[in-house]
Amino acid sequence: MASPFRSASTLLQQYAEYHRDQRNIVTHFVGVPMIVFGVGVLLAGAQFMVGGQALTLAWLVYGLAAAWYLTRGHLGIGAATTAAVGLVLLLAHQVSGAPWGQWLAWGLGSFALGWMAQFVGHYYEGRKPAFADDLVGLLVGPMFVTLEALAPLGWFKGLLADIERHAGPTMLRNLAHPVAR
Repeated sequence: MASPFRSASTLLQQYAEYHRDQRNIVTHFVGVPMIVFGVGVLLAGAQFMVGGQALTLAWLVYGLAAAWYLTRGHLGIGAATTAAVGLVLLLAHQVSGAPWGQWLAWGLGSFALGWMAQFVGHYYEGRKPAFADDLVGLLVGPMFVTLEALAPLGWFKGLLADIERHAGPTMLRNLAHPVAR
């Protein structure tokens, strides 16, 4: 596994190599938030007290992830990703107080459905998911989706240009005549 401390630009360029089919990117808009939500629900179930204040494992992990996003050398995408993941975790905490069976169903169900969406997308891509070669891809996924969501609004043009220079433009892969990669 390569170093998790690469720049946002390098991480996103490498992640984009596995995500050039537009259908795959669309499935990530569904799958990545569902996975983050599912993990958030499950981690929100673990609570402990810190100085008389209840804290969940989800917020502890979020703090570590936020520190990582914010230190990848591109404060804008780091802050946007931190905010997006934080919003998903806020929603996850709304479910975490449900009865045990419902909590588990929400957490595992969202996680599993999110991964199913990812694997459908990678069928269109014709490639395995990025995390199969680099586990850091699990952290880069939310950053990639955040970038793809904000790019049509004109945000992060330079970063997007760097990624496309490295990984090439997005396309629709011809499933009738796939090109081996």
